[in-house]
Amino acid sequence: MARGKDIDGSMSVPTFYGKELRWKREAAGLSLEAFLEGSFYGKTYLSDIERGERRMPIDLARHADRVLNTDGFFERRCEDVRRARRGPHAAYFEKVLEAEKYAESIDEWSPSTLPGLLQIAPYARALVQSAHPSAPDDWVEEKVRARLDRARLFEDNHSTPEYWAILHESLILEPILPPQEMAEQLDRIAELAERRRITPQIVPRKQKAYPLMVASIMTMTFPDAPPLVYTEASYSGDTIDDPALVRQYRKAYDRLRAVALSPDTSLAMIKAAAEDYRNGKQPDRLE
Repeated sequence: MARGKDIDGSMSVPTFYGKELRWKREAAGLSLEAFLEGSFYGKTYLSDIERGERRMPIDLARHADRVLNTDGFFERRCEDVRRARRGPHAAYFEKVLEAEKYAESIDEWSPSTLPGLLQIAPYARALVQSAHPSAPDDWVEEKVRARLDRARLFEDNHSTPEYWAILHESLILEPILPPQEMAEQLDRIAELAERRRITPQIVPRKQKAYPLMVASIMTMTFPDAPPLVYTEASYSGDTIDDPALVRQYRKAYDRLRAVALSPDTSLAMIKAAAEDYRNGKQPDRLE
C-alpha cells in the first residue's frame, strides 16, 4: 500500500496523534476504507484526523485501538487533543467548535439570546460580562474574539454550511444593547441573509405553545459522519449523538419551523427593527 505524504507531527498535539494514527494504520497494511469497516465514519473524516485537522471522537478512538491492537492508546490520548483544540472555549463546547466547520447543514433555535455565530462584538461582550461579572477585561476580550472567529465559516464560499436560524421575536424587540449597537447587530443578521449565507425565521411572541419552548438547540448534519444535536444552558452544554434522540430533536425543529414566520417576512421584520433602532424608535410588536 502506498504511503501518504508525510505529516509534521511537531506542529501541534492533533497533528502528532494524527500522524501516529496513520503510521499505525499503514504499518498494519490497512487502507482508509479497510480501517473504517465497522465504524460510522467516512474516508474524508479519517483523513482529516490523520492530518491533525479534526479531533478523533471517542468511539472512533476505541475502534482504532481495537483494529490496531494499540491497548487503549488512542482512547487515552483523546483528551490531550481536545484540550489542544479547545482554546478559550468552554470544555463542553469542544465538539461543536470543530463539528460546525465540517457541517453540511446547521439548524439553530435560540429563544433567549442570538446565536453565537450571528453575534457582533458588543452583543457577545454583553453576554460574556453578564455571565462572568468579575472576570478581567482581557479574559472577556479573549472570549469575545473566540466567538467572533467562529463566524468566519460564513466567509468561505466553498465550505459554508446551509445555516438556518429560528429566533424568538423578543430577541428583536427587547434589546440588550443601546439602540445604535442593536441596529448594527440586526444589520449583521440581515447582511448574512441577503448574501444567502443564512436563513432566519422568527417565532412571533403571540404564538402560544410550540415545540422546543424551553430548549436552545443546534442540529448538525455531515457528509461523512452521523448527525449531532447540541443543547446548552447558562454554564453547561451537551452534545447528543444517539440516533433516536437526534431524530426526535430534528422532528421537533421541523415543527418549530412550521409555526415561525416565513424567511422573507422575518428578514423584513429584522431590517425594519434595525432601521427603527437607528432612528431612536422602539420597533413595533407583532399583533
